[in-house]
Amino acid sequence: MTPDHNDLWFLPLGGTGEIGMNLNLYGHDGQWLMVDCGVTFPKRGRIAADGTVHHRGEPPVQMADPAFIADRRDKLAGLIITHAHEDHIGAVPYLWPLLQCPVYTSRFTAEILRRKLAEFDLLHRVPIIEVDTGERRQIGPFNVQWLALTHSIPDPNALMIRTRIGNIFHSGDWKLDDNPLVGHGYTTSTFTDLAEEGVAAMVCDSTNATVQGHSVSEAALHEGLRDLIAVAEGRVIVTCFGSNIARLHTLASIARETGRYMGLLGRSLVNMSGAAKATGLWPGSDKLISPAHLGYLPRHEVLGVATGSQGEPRTALRRLAQGSHPDFELEAGDTVIFSARAIPGNEEAIEALISQLRKLGVIVITAEDAGAPIHASGHPAQDELKAMYRWVQPRIAIPVHGEAEHMDVHADLAKGAGVPRAMVGRNGDLFMVRPVPGIRRQVVETGRLGWQKQELVRVY
Repeated sequence: MTPDHNDLWFLPLGGTGEIGMNLNLYGHDGQWLMVDCGVTFPKRGRIAADGTVHHRGEPPVQMADPAFIADRRDKLAGLIITHAHEDHIGAVPYLWPLLQCPVYTSRFTAEILRRKLAEFDLLHRVPIIEVDTGERRQIGPFNVQWLALTHSIPDPNALMIRTRIGNIFHSGDWKLDDNPLVGHGYTTSTFTDLAEEGVAAMVCDSTNATVQGHSVSEAALHEGLRDLIAVAEGRVIVTCFGSNIARLHTLASIARETGRYMGLLGRSLVNMSGAAKATGLWPGSDKLISPAHLGYLPRHEVLGVATGSQGEPRTALRRLAQGSHPDFELEAGDTVIFSARAIPGNEEAIEALISQLRKLGVIVITAEDAGAPIHASGHPAQDELKAMYRWVQPRIAIPVHGEAEHMDVHADLAKGAGVPRAMVGRNGDLFMVRPVPGIRRQVVETGRLGWQKQELVRVY
């Protein structure tokens, strides 16, 4: 199955009908363009009373089955990584040997990718091409422009994919944050200019399509986090997603204001902060101390930032809850703040972790408990989706990056915003954007390696 010069196709192999494991293909004029190559993590196993996670035998990470495009890698023009979250970048070291194509991405994302590839002894084999925001590149028959948007990680980019027969706007993960604290912002004119040029289809993030209103800005979290940390009497441990460099900047500023020393607990936090320093995204004023020193400080001077907000095993917060962390032990009266919300499917593991912490006498504060915002999502709520559709004015809306409920609500929102047609499908469904927008039955059986399903595209 190969698109000819009259065809413009979209074929998701992962991340459509689920949250995570993003892998998308665009087909035109005999070639394919891949956008993102991510992993997902299996559902948690049974949680024992002591908080131990008993797995059901799943592999530690799961990724889309690449067989369709691996069989056609001579027709794969390139791979674009939109940003450095695991569900968009994490499968590259595993799957690139099957793809053998150049990888295009922004500077921060390239730094993260290089660190991953080095662990797999692939660093000097994979051609990585760094692209600046606003730049255009010709990749096979696709002319691709990187567009500035905001998300919960530095340097995310949307894509304008131009072809001779039509253009597709691929949003990646995004939100509209007027004060993102770190990295580039966005301008409305970027997207209204696309409407003047003409957009055949918009492939867009659905993660928060069921959430009303507008997402919270990263800048709005400072007051709520500061107030909680300022009144805490013992050690304070904040757990958040390790990739959120802006959140780390906020916490470093609060550490200075409250007379605490901040250290990072967990490999992913240390790796992300190192990448931020290497790419100029970590200001010199944000001083960190070695986590090995935290155990020697008076308790009221400690601010630790720890991995493990989703209750994952072997993370720093899990080890603190079990009393097995090498740097120090939590004591009654210490405080743990969850500056994150539960990813669907992780609720049981998080509750078990919170229960362990409270048995130690630790004060636990979640985003739901706090009286002010202490977490901001990186994805667009309904008002942001409506605004983007008004700006871009695509002829077709294709919701992705969501489960069925998210994508169905997203399709209705797009129609309400004036989009003539919305097409909702699943992994392996072929979306025919040109010559005549239409649908086919699923052309690829795909999903997590060894896992398959059949679905139909639904047209609204």
